[in-house]
Amino acid sequence: MTTAKLSMLFDYQRFEKNARLQKVIDEAHRRIEARELTDDELDQVAAAGVLNAQTPKKSEDHPT
Repeated sequence: MTTAKLSMLFDYQRFEKNARLQKVIDEAHRRIEARELTDDELDQVAAAGVLNAQTPKKSEDHPT
C-alpha cells in the first residue's frame, strides 16, 4: 500500500472505528514495535537539537 492510502485509512479509522481495520492497524503496530532498527537504519535517524549548545548570555545593554 502507498503511504497516502495508509494515511487515509488511519484517518478513516479515527472516525469510523471499524473493528476489522483496527485489527490490521494493531498488527502493524505490533510488528513495528517488535523490530529493532538495523545499523543502516540508525544512520538515517536524525536527532533533534545540537550537542553542547550554548545559550546566549544576557547582556546588560540588551536585557531580554
